[in-house]
Amino acid sequence: MLIWENFPDQHHSKQSKHAALTRETFKYVYDQFAGAIRNYIYYRSGNTSLADDITQETFIRIWEKQITYDEKKTRSLLYKIANDFLIDHVRKHNIRIEYLSDLKFRLKADLEESKDQEMMRQKCEKALSVLTEKERIVFLMSKKDEMKYSEIAECLNISKKAVEKRMSQALKKMKLK
Repeated sequence: MLIWENFPDQHHSKQSKHAALTRETFKYVYDQFAGAIRNYIYYRSGNTSLADDITQETFIRIWEKQITYDEKKTRSLLYKIANDFLIDHVRKHNIRIEYLSDLKFRLKADLEESKDQEMMRQKCEKALSVLTEKERIVFLMSKKDEMKYSEIAECLNISKKAVEKRMSQALKKMKLK
């Protein structure tokens, strides 16, 4: 997804804490956050194609709006825009999101999947299926994306205590499964 290649070239050599959205700044923001935004939408929807589309739409939106880059606020803004696109998609198409239908763990290509790994993957999928959407998002952002609770709280616009509570509930449910 190299969506910045089609944008007009603007030259600014330095990235400051508060910088206009130049081509270089946009590329930097995209490189820093595109993967995390895509994962967030995938965790919410279970649909890789939708996650790719919404990620691209999110970055097109910030380019079109020419936001001012602020390293502390841009991340939250990206999550909010992506979340709004997902809500719009669900409303427009009135779909029922089935997370487990598309949930697949991607194992590294160089590892050969054994029976034990397949059994473990199935156990993980079953355990994840008992979590609420909010618990699953926090759990996957923490464990898969290796985000800190404070980062998750900032991205989801909730308190750190709420993240801790959701994670605690998720871990209890996962242990039971």
